Amino acid sequence: MTHAAPLPRLHAITDERVARRQDLDTVAQQLAAGGGHDLAFHARGRGLSGLAHYELAVRLSVYPPARLFVNDRLDVALAAGAGGVQLAGRSLDPEHARRFNPSWWIGKSVHDLREAHAARVAGADYLLVGPVFRTATHPTHDPLGPGPLVALVGLGLPVIAIGGVTPQRVPELRAAGVYGVAAIRALWEAADPAATARRMAQELTQ
Repeated sequence: MTHAAPLPRLHAITDERVARRQDLDTVAQQLAAGGGHDLAFHARGRGLSGLAHYELAVRLSVYPPARLFVNDRLDVALAAGAGGVQLAGRSLDPEHARRFNPSWWIGKSVHDLREAHAARVAGADYLLVGPVFRTATHPTHDPLGPGPLVALVGLGLPVIAIGGVTPQRVPELRAAGVYGVAAIRALWEAADPAATARRMAQELTQ
């Protein structure tokens, strides 16, 4: 599979709360300044209307070299010119999604080795694995911990760890073999978004 650019290592995920923040554009600009080409913005918001999701994606698409990914909404990804899509567990299979745009990076959200194996067989380019640590975003989900990541990394696809990820935890995750990390609060609520994104990106590329 040919992609226009390498898979970013740092993924800044939005949710409905982030999408409605008055300072969204300011923080996005700061994150892009720190993360550069290692950063991908994920336009995600399960409670957003199609129009609101599209408008969010467009707002996040104007900070090159950071790239735009869209979660689940393939129509929004196409309309906004996204470089990748992130599919939930019950979404369309990656190989079917690829028919919309062969150059997309297509990720699949998984929670264990069985789901990860199925995603690889179905044609995913990378795996979004979590929650690795306990997180307020998914309070009822038991965290995997860094240990099981080693087996998932062994499947041969880039693994992006999500769930309770902080700058302090990146070295431990890298030691487990992950390709990258994804976060909501650690990035969007950082006291210094640019410095935080820069630190995390540097840890991931060392």
